[in-house]
Amino acid sequence: MAKVSFLGLGVMGYPMAGHLVKAGHDVTVYNRTAAKAQAWAKEHRGAAAPTPREAAAGADFVMACVGNDDDLRSVCLGEDGALAGMEAGAVFVDHTTVSAKVTRELYAAADEKQISFVDAPVSGGQAGAENGQLGVMCGGDEGAYARAEPIIDAYAKACKRLGESGAGQLTKMVNQICIAGLVQGLSEALHFAEKAGLDGKAVVEVISQGAAGSWQMSNRYETMVDGDFNHGFAVDWMRKDLGICLDTADENGASLPVTALVDQFYKDVQKMEGGRWDTSSLIARLRKLDG
Repeated sequence: MAKVSFLGLGVMGYPMAGHLVKAGHDVTVYNRTAAKAQAWAKEHRGAAAPTPREAAAGADFVMACVGNDDDLRSVCLGEDGALAGMEAGAVFVDHTTVSAKVTRELYAAADEKQISFVDAPVSGGQAGAENGQLGVMCGGDEGAYARAEPIIDAYAKACKRLGESGAGQLTKMVNQICIAGLVQGLSEALHFAEKAGLDGKAVVEVISQGAAGSWQMSNRYETMVDGDFNHGFAVDWMRKDLGICLDTADENGASLPVTALVDQFYKDVQKMEGGRWDTSSLIARLRKLDG
């Protein structure tokens, strides 16, 4: 059993922290909205702390899953930040999807205090978090990763170190680039089927068994056909992630024409007041274009 702190109790962090308790760890949580931390503590018989520093005090591992670069800096740095409360030898594991730049910045800040920092963004969405079936992409020192992996295992289906600090975040960018193109392709295919007078669900039952099959197809085709998008990974978050991808591509010279185009399509969905819709809502944009 390890003493673990978890910072950030959104749709991902709340169940992830719960899995740590189920795995037998001693867990203290922090959330910007204190009432949510108190509710989690009551449900899981854990503890809640008023600041990241107090949550992290004495912890062997501090896990974070917050919103963006600035949110991560706010829970890590400053007088009330987690790094101020952590002891030398402890490990900070960041599950937030952020830029590799902030990851390396915080890795250096942690290293000055002899604290290890592992970037470990996740894939699998809310369902993966709730079911303990997340894919976890990690970057950081080998020794720190080796120590953290058994803790991460509480909510991971797959976990792998891809390289030094920042490699996990770069791998998550690859993941999001893949998803953007796949969802647009699936949206166009289902839209085409509708215009051709075909039964979209029946079509997918056949084509999903061949080369066209994908996770997005298997898990989203029914709700896409039905126009149900009030679930899953929000468009607002996808645009944040794609922005990180495009900024990084500007730095490393990668060409991402499809990703840039789909990012603008998601901007159209936001204008339709679909910012909180699932990313599969790209098909709603096509339907709107048809009037």
